[in-house]
Amino acid sequence: MANGSSNGSNGVSGRPWIRIATIVVLVLVLIGIYMQFRHRRIRVTVVKPAYQTLTSSINTNGKVEPVKGFEAHAPLAVTVRQVLAHEGDQVKAGQLLLQLDDAHARADVATAETRVKAAEERVAALRAGGTSQQVLLRRNDQEKATAELQSAQRHLAALKRLQVNGAASPEEVSAAQDRVTRAQADLAQLQTPVRYSDAEMARAQGELNDARAALQAAADVLRQCDVRAPFAGTVYFLPARAGAFVQIGDLLLQEADLSQLQVRAFVDEPEIGRLALGQQVRITWEALPGRTWQGTLASLPSTVINRGSRVVGEVLCRVDNSARLLLPNVNVNATIIAVSKDNALCVPREAAREDATHSYVYVVVGDHLQRRDVTIGISNLTHVEILSGISAKDVIAVQSLSPSPLADGVTVKIVENPS
Repeated sequence: MANGSSNGSNGVSGRPWIRIATIVVLVLVLIGIYMQFRHRRIRVTVVKPAYQTLTSSINTNGKVEPVKGFEAHAPLAVTVRQVLAHEGDQVKAGQLLLQLDDAHARADVATAETRVKAAEERVAALRAGGTSQQVLLRRNDQEKATAELQSAQRHLAALKRLQVNGAASPEEVSAAQDRVTRAQADLAQLQTPVRYSDAEMARAQGELNDARAALQAAADVLRQCDVRAPFAGTVYFLPARAGAFVQIGDLLLQEADLSQLQVRAFVDEPEIGRLALGQQVRITWEALPGRTWQGTLASLPSTVINRGSRVVGEVLCRVDNSARLLLPNVNVNATIIAVSKDNALCVPREAAREDATHSYVYVVVGDHLQRRDVTIGISNLTHVEILSGISAKDVIAVQSLSPSPLADGVTVKIVENPS
């Protein structure tokens, strides 16, 4: 009995702790509910849509190169005889800029000319029936055959007269007739024009063509030993030095019209679809900060290539360099204006949101947010164009400054100038 009484007493004495735990849980729940409703009123920054000029651009890099350029390379391994220009010189069309030692080139031209002459003579001889000596020998043979025929004919005539008087036998006359026949056949053969085979003529003509091509190549090399400016421009690179020995293909000088340059820009593959001929391009060069060159897009990519870690298409941008400050081969930044629209209704880019089906913004109506589906137009890094769904009079929530995010129906407090 004593033990039972003791157990009952412990059960009764433990009940206040249960009540206390229950009260604590209820308090925590109430605090949570309070905090939830307390934070449903969030602080937000807002903006009013504005009409402005919106420009969507592609930012990339590129390299400057001449539109009209000329490079002279050594046509053979030779010594530089003299250099008649300097880097930075303005030169005229046809002006002599550099000379190479041309002794070997002149010898090659002379050899080629001799070969051409010999080949021409061979072709002419074949067309005439042989060489001049062969033709002379054939003519002599024809004269001898003619004399033999005439002699045989006189002998035959004499025998025929003697045969009438019985002084010549029929056998003698027949033999004389055979002599005439043979003489006629020999003369006819010698008078037949000599015809060489088509293969022989083709071979001779091929040799002549090869000889003429060799002469043209030798003449080109000789001409390249005197380096002349093909057009008026600027000598902007001149590595050749008088007395230096250069190998075939070595770069001697570079000339260009520096008033008109082009930039070979490298556009990442996802941006290529936004390109169009004639788009405006802005060029900047870190060597001249604050300076901008204007240009236009002159060509579109024909393929894509790997350039380091990037997959890019190459485009050419024509640039006005009338001040001659840009230099060939320098690296520049290029901004291609893909789209530009005046009087576009814009909001900050972070104010526009999207889900799986729609783009939308949150409009402040009274003291709460209202989700509004919108149609997005063009955009750039900072703003987007709104084609429909809001007006310039609406107030658009940009971001929440409270722990709770923006949501439809949430009560808000506008913070116009958040710190």
